[in-house]
Amino acid sequence: MPHRPLLHTPLLRHMAAAGLLVASGGAIAQTATPATELPAVTVQGNRADGLEPPYAGGQVARGGSLGLLGTGDVMDTPFSTVNYTSELIEDQQAKTLADVVTKDASVRTTTSAAGFSEDFMIRGFTIGSGDTGMNGLYGLLSANRVPIEMVERVELLKGPGTLMRGIPPNGGIGGSINVVTKRAHDEPLTRLTTTYTSKANLGMHLDVGRRFGEDNAWGVRFNGVLRGGEASINDGNQKLGLGALALDYRGERLRWSLDAIYSDDKMDNFRGQIAFRPDITEIPAAPDGHITFYPGTELTQKDRTIASRLEYDLTDSLTAHVGLGYRDNTVKQIFPANTSGGIDANGNFGVGNNYYDSYSKSLSGDVGLQARFETGSIGHSVTLGATRLHQELGNGYSQGTSTAPSNIYDPSPLPALPAIRKGMERSGETTLDSIAIADTLSFAEDRVLLTVGARKQTVETDSYSTATGAKTGSYKASAVSPVAGIVIKPLSNVSVYGNFTEGLTAGSVVGPAYANAGQILKPYKSKQYEAGVKVDWGRVTTTMAVYQLARPSAFADGPAGVPDSQKVYDYSGEQRNRGLELSAYGELQPGLRMMASAAFVQGKLTKTRNGLNEGNTAPGVPSRTFNLGLDWDTPWVQGLSLNGRVAYTSSTYISDANTLKLPSITTLGVGARYRTKVAGKSVVLRADIDNLTDKRYWLVSTVRGAYATNAAGRTVMLSASMDF
Repeated sequence: MPHRPLLHTPLLRHMAAAGLLVASGGAIAQTATPATELPAVTVQGNRADGLEPPYAGGQVARGGSLGLLGTGDVMDTPFSTVNYTSELIEDQQAKTLADVVTKDASVRTTTSAAGFSEDFMIRGFTIGSGDTGMNGLYGLLSANRVPIEMVERVELLKGPGTLMRGIPPNGGIGGSINVVTKRAHDEPLTRLTTTYTSKANLGMHLDVGRRFGEDNAWGVRFNGVLRGGEASINDGNQKLGLGALALDYRGERLRWSLDAIYSDDKMDNFRGQIAFRPDITEIPAAPDGHITFYPGTELTQKDRTIASRLEYDLTDSLTAHVGLGYRDNTVKQIFPANTSGGIDANGNFGVGNNYYDSYSKSLSGDVGLQARFETGSIGHSVTLGATRLHQELGNGYSQGTSTAPSNIYDPSPLPALPAIRKGMERSGETTLDSIAIADTLSFAEDRVLLTVGARKQTVETDSYSTATGAKTGSYKASAVSPVAGIVIKPLSNVSVYGNFTEGLTAGSVVGPAYANAGQILKPYKSKQYEAGVKVDWGRVTTTMAVYQLARPSAFADGPAGVPDSQKVYDYSGEQRNRGLELSAYGELQPGLRMMASAAFVQGKLTKTRNGLNEGNTAPGVPSRTFNLGLDWDTPWVQGLSLNGRVAYTSSTYISDANTLKLPSITTLGVGARYRTKVAGKSVVLRADIDNLTDKRYWLVSTVRGAYATNAAGRTVMLSASMDF
């Protein structure tokens, strides 16, 4: 099979794979061919919808987008990536991002179903949902939970992605996630799916797509979801209302798209987090996965997003694009408070109650120019780009006056709240600006691909008092993040690659308790070195990667016993993760699909305050994780498929001192689906059971101390889809 040069026509194909612009195979062949033709520019297997084609088995794609660096086949990419398809999303009955990205052993969730939000750990570092991109732009999706019904592809990049997509809003460095929204395909689609989730959550999903005009140039796709009822938490009502409209135009030189999304996500009795008391010597056993620690909580999240992108081929070898999006979000909640510093060894704690409401307004955009040319025998694909993300945040907080004793195994209802709910006032504004340049050079008939680039990022933050509106702090700093990556192909189906990348996280304004109070700390960098091998065996691809990823951490430096007011708070600490990742995916034989992965991580505290706990294992980082999923089309019943999956996570420490440890976790899932025809219409029936053995276990986030939640118990999911 001929290979495509890495990031061939990167801006055009980046936006095409992002689902925001599409072109017929013929149109791309005409407009993307440079006047001076580069070696081996054949676009192998390109689809009319602009996406990279599925790999054998259909669960993952052959490639995906990398932001500034464009789109390429995984074999041409000097990074660790996985690109999940809509087929996997539908067949696994995924409801949120966590149901998809945790198929890879390098990704684990630190929160659970029906929780306040979804947070992930990639390569041992936490990534929040707020750091998820939509069609390459940050800030346009819910910071709490992303509905999956509007998503065509989920693109996972392991390792820092600052050069490719810019600094994420929350500064996550372990990896990045980008979702590609659905677009109308050439074949008309009208699909109705009804769903059931135990115990009594019912839903309906309508998916309609049409193309019109000459050469099907115009497209419209609508996804609507209504869902509600008790699901994974006893007496917990989980409701979702989603409307997502996508328009697009694909011309010979011009491509345009627009997304309009409205989401109303409401939960009564959401799954909260709780801390452990610092003086306990043993962690209590996890409670039943069908209860919440805080009966009486309420959470309502509303998101309104509109985004558009336009790309134009100025010449056959020069392409420009511009994209812009806006999102308005509100969150209203009855939010519990632990009044006793955490739970004790018997699960006892004190509970209070509060109103905590918040809003965010995000304006996100990017512009770019990409040129393709040759210098002698060397091919170039040079990209210039600029991005801006402006976010305004605000909140309102009303504290209750009552407390009550409670226990995680038999929780008490939250105390009553006074009828006081403050309006939401501005608390801060953040602007992330960047400019970037990158060049992908191809040598030796595309057997050597070298990518070099850099992004200069400027972070500006202002904080405000929600009581008076006065500015309380200001911050502005800049930093440059470089990247270098190389792919060498000793054989046509083997890629040996390496990269050096830097992640960037916004610094902070030092609080009043320290000697350098008010100082603006510079953005801090996280450095990654990675090398790996990818082999495409035809129907199965195997990968191996080794990496080192180090991130600074902050603390007040000074002699023991000296008050914080005499210490300097700075990024003087460091956590270093070294890892080995193995994966295999594809089709073992016709009708037998596989996704398998393993990750081994040594997370170590390499620099700590006064050397205390230095050399200890980083909290929350498992040393071993394994995933295996099989999906089999049975030979004895046509249309019947069975699947099974197992995930293992080794034990983890929950504090720097390494005194408390969570046990290892193994979970199982099974499922079946049946494809048939009813009255000439295609019908798919699906049934899945997650956490088959109803295992009770903790999930812990260690970003700001150890906060735990009980994982969801056994969950049954049923669905029926019919194409009209």
